[in-house]
Amino acid sequence: MVSHPSLVFTFAIGFSLLLFTFQCHTEAYDLDNGIFDHNVSKMVSQKVNLSVYYEALNPTCASFIVKNLARIFDNGLNTILNLRLVPWGNAYLNKSNNAVVCQNGSDECKLNTLQACTINVLHDVNKHFALIYCFEFLAIEGRYKDWRSCFSSLGLPPKPVLDCFNSLNGTKLEQKYAIETAQLNPPHTFVPWVVVNNQPIGNDYKNFTTYACKAYKGTLVPMACH
Repeated sequence: MVSHPSLVFTFAIGFSLLLFTFQCHTEAYDLDNGIFDHNVSKMVSQKVNLSVYYEALNPTCASFIVKNLARIFDNGLNTILNLRLVPWGNAYLNKSNNAVVCQNGSDECKLNTLQACTINVLHDVNKHFALIYCFEFLAIEGRYKDWRSCFSSLGLPPKPVLDCFNSLNGTKLEQKYAIETAQLNPPHTFVPWVVVNNQPIGNDYKNFTTYACKAYKGTLVPMACH
């Protein structure tokens, strides 16, 4: 069952506040003794890098983001992850006219760029994932052209993202993602292409939690890894 995007966003923000509270108690500066607790800093350095290379209108990618990846905010796995979303996938540059060609048409190119801007403008992973979740939720339902409604349903201002989208910044971001995707070693052979600490997990991408938990070396183990 697919959850409504506003519910995911509500939880994501709630969990973000919970995590902030946790950080305030664990990464504290002792004013009396002048001692700084590096517990959280150490935790951040131990986080697992999870990169997802995808394209906006690919049904398999949309399903993975909405039905699988979104679970990390429910089971606590996000607390040990550096989640990176890379919206480019199988797009390529037509060298004859320098136009970007996307596997699922020009609308996908627009949504790839829109999502690149979302990631760039909304630095908080809880916020940019919630918005991308909404876009992909609509894609699954065949209503991707209603993407503007995601801003109002999540209470996010559209202007910063659209300013990026309507400028050269969006194009530059996509160029960066294009280079990064082209430099994958080994090269990606399908999407979504999921990489855990620089190691692709291929066809087992839905089982990314197992790989992330095995790669995690910290002591604050989330519920997902038990």
